[in-house]
Amino acid sequence: MKLSTRIAVGAALLVPLLVAAAAALLLPLVDADLHRRQDSRLNDRAAALLPSARALLTADTKGRPKAEQNQQRKVLDAALDAGVRVTSADGTLLLAAGSQPDDPQLLPATGTMTIRQNGQAWRVLAVKLNSGATTGTLWVLSPAGEPAAELRAVRRRVLLVALPAAPLSGLIAFALAERATLPLRRLGRRAAVLDPRTGHAVFAHTRTGTAEVDELSGAIALLLSRYDEQAARTAQALDTARSFSSAASHELRTPLMSLRTNLDVLSAHPDLPAAERAEILAELQQDHARTADLLGALSMLARGDLVEVSAFGPVDFAELVDAAVAEAARRHPQAVFRTELPPEARVFGWDAGLRILLDNLLGNAAVHGGGAGRPAEVDVRLRVDGGTAHLTVDDRGPGIPPAERAAVFHRFHRRPDSPGSGLGLTLVAQQTALHRGSATATTRPDAPGCRLDVRLPLLGDHAPPPRLPSPTAWLMPKEH
Repeated sequence: MKLSTRIAVGAALLVPLLVAAAAALLLPLVDADLHRRQDSRLNDRAAALLPSARALLTADTKGRPKAEQNQQRKVLDAALDAGVRVTSADGTLLLAAGSQPDDPQLLPATGTMTIRQNGQAWRVLAVKLNSGATTGTLWVLSPAGEPAAELRAVRRRVLLVALPAAPLSGLIAFALAERATLPLRRLGRRAAVLDPRTGHAVFAHTRTGTAEVDELSGAIALLLSRYDEQAARTAQALDTARSFSSAASHELRTPLMSLRTNLDVLSAHPDLPAAERAEILAELQQDHARTADLLGALSMLARGDLVEVSAFGPVDFAELVDAAVAEAARRHPQAVFRTELPPEARVFGWDAGLRILLDNLLGNAAVHGGGAGRPAEVDVRLRVDGGTAHLTVDDRGPGIPPAERAAVFHRFHRRPDSPGSGLGLTLVAQQTALHRGSATATTRPDAPGCRLDVRLPLLGDHAPPPRLPSPTAWLMPKEH
């Protein structure tokens, strides 16, 4: 059932009920008003009758028939259409005229009341008469049917109003509801023709002036925008998975083929000399380590591509650098690490991502920072420069030629003698981009070697939000 039809039916049922409820409250008030009006007339009539009734009572006690008859005529003339009854103190009936009950026992001793007999009803006012030492009672009666008739007329009028009010109110409510729900129907038609592939941009939110419709339209637009975001993230996750699979199959082909070749040699020649067997086993271990490093690096790249904003928060970068240097010193005991850190350098970042950045920076320096039989010497400095955390990692290795300084951050770029996967500095570039920072490779200014320079925005009132990854080429296999 349409909303407008429901409103119309509800109004058609509600209006008669409201009229009936109003009548139920009004009719007792009308009835009370009619009785007060009738009592007021009885009091007026009694006030007009009292002098003649007292004179009638006095004439009766003194035994003056002519005077009594004369007073009876006066009482009747003043009574007009009202019923009158006068008795003395001993109950002697002095006068009875007009409509009244046959049984005088029904009459009240004093005051006003309604009495009924044989299907008739009277409103009766009893007044005590005092004429010197003589007393009596005056009753003034009026038929009670007049207020009842007026009350029945009021009921009929209420019914006559309620009967046409039901359909009329339903029609009016239907017309108003149709007009009120028109923006809602338009919104429904717009939502029905939406194509999920077009995104929320086609569902432009325009105000209609109806608060509920505007709220619903805004909620639909917000829902569509969230759907678009989720669809984009899902598509990105699928792209990342495809890229991971493609990169893994591309880059693992060589080490896996080498592993298979060496295993075939060992299987086909069980009697190989010990020196050759040891050489093949060493190659197997190198290929295995390279494969494990490659899979780990690819996994970290994919993890960076799928990070959510909720993973970011305030991070003390200085504390994180100190912990990363301690871990690098444990992994590379032959390298010498020297640090210079401020007390605090807070950034808005992803803790795990920043640790990936630092581990690869320090690991790269530890592997390539020595030379000619010398152990690697790595100087790690972090300073706060305005609104930026500036990290430099210096080594004493052969350095990087200027022509290759940008390429070292590309995927799978490595020296011919490098034991790594070629993705370490790619992870550094990814994480700095994710944190709206920068990473560059230069020459060490104070001695031969390489400097890797990372700058990240500090946490502040105007710190930029993280740059969530869009579909990137971090994992795409490079062209040959």
